[in-house]
Amino acid sequence: MLLLLLWSLWAVTIRPVRVTVDGITEEVWTHRHTVGALLLDLGVTVDAHDQVTPPPATSIRRNLHLTVARARPFRIWADGRERVITSWGATPQAVLADAGIFIDRYDRVLLNSQPVDSTAPLPPPVTMIAAPTYDRGYGWQAIAHEPAPLVVQRAVPLTVDEGDLPYTIRTTAQTVGQALRQAEITLYLGDHVQPSLGSQVTAGLRVMIQRSIPIALQVDGRLVKTRTRAKTVGGALTELQIGVMGGDQVQPGPETALTDNLSIAITRVHEEVAIKEEIIPIETVFEPDPNLAIDTQQVVNQGAPGINRQRFRVRYEDGEEVARTLEDSWVAQEPTQRVIAYGQRVEPQTFTTADGTQITYWRKIRAYASSYSASTAGVSPDKSYYGRTFTGDIMRSGIIAVDPRVIPLRTKLYVPGYGAGDALDTGSAILGRRVDLGYDDDKLVLWTRWVDVYLLWPPPPSYQITWVLPNYPRE
Repeated sequence: MLLLLLWSLWAVTIRPVRVTVDGITEEVWTHRHTVGALLLDLGVTVDAHDQVTPPPATSIRRNLHLTVARARPFRIWADGRERVITSWGATPQAVLADAGIFIDRYDRVLLNSQPVDSTAPLPPPVTMIAAPTYDRGYGWQAIAHEPAPLVVQRAVPLTVDEGDLPYTIRTTAQTVGQALRQAEITLYLGDHVQPSLGSQVTAGLRVMIQRSIPIALQVDGRLVKTRTRAKTVGGALTELQIGVMGGDQVQPGPETALTDNLSIAITRVHEEVAIKEEIIPIETVFEPDPNLAIDTQQVVNQGAPGINRQRFRVRYEDGEEVARTLEDSWVAQEPTQRVIAYGQRVEPQTFTTADGTQITYWRKIRAYASSYSASTAGVSPDKSYYGRTFTGDIMRSGIIAVDPRVIPLRTKLYVPGYGAGDALDTGSAILGRRVDLGYDDDKLVLWTRWVDVYLLWPPPPSYQITWVLPNYPRE
């Protein structure tokens, strides 16, 4: 009977309560009088950042709905300490503020070992759910939130001296090179940094940057754009290992102070001695030989050309010749004359014509023959000298125009196919080995061919004889 009474008392005092923890709801029965006591029974631990509705001091009534929202856990490493907190912060900066840790814009925050923006939203928490068991307990007991790891790397100050007014930067980088890149300080290939870019960063470190300047260099046929820390043109050439020697020209001069984008031109200059040879042509001399037959020649001395040498000093700029100065000239080999003997022996010779007549001549000349008459001589009929030859004779068949320098006037001639004639006329076109065969107007025969012209015996006086005939025109 007593047990029945006790059970009745227990049943009258127990109250149902709906409990939601981290979004999981279950109905529980309790004799506890306050929310805080119920949470102890349920094993739900709360801290100052957790949200309990209604508050823990609230009395429990039947069908009460109790809600517990636990803050997100974080494991923080900062300033040489490790701490675990919970926070409702939506950004790393807010979470750190809840932990009493304040950062400036140069400090770096890492989440899960990756750099993050301290003001960017945090990624969703990683929720771990335990595998179900026979005695599973309450649903929220299977939920576990792994604390999100946050690491704060404090920025340290560096002093940068570029030659003007030094300035300070704050950095979380590990090396000098990373610190300068993080601060968006541009370095060029020719710049010099001390300590080196791979040196470890320490608080208060002083970084010296010796800046280079851009220059343009025209040398050896190419344009080189580079940078240098030198102060003068000569220093830049030494730094770039560009040699200047002899008469090379540098513009502007080696002592010129460097300025940004200065153009430097190097002209390679060298001189050479050049020997030029000129051939002195052979001089041909004709000498008479009374023992040689006329119109025959004999080489007495072949002769040899001479050599004239000139020495020049030649100046080259960038491989191109710009000046040539004559220093000396001399005859290295004197020429010798070619001596040709020409015949002066005149003897009577005979020739039998086509009709069997035998003629005696003293010279035979190969000549180009043409023909003319009084009306074709190019003289107007109203002229007083129309129909007259150079010697004053009346134009007729048997008169032959010649070059008096080759065939003396009034020489008697014989031309096969034409017959005998007299050299009594000249013509402006009748030069050298040319003859013009005269005809009467009504008997003109046109000639345009090479023929043998026989000069009939006796010969004229020796002073009228052209011993060496011209070679014009050529057959």
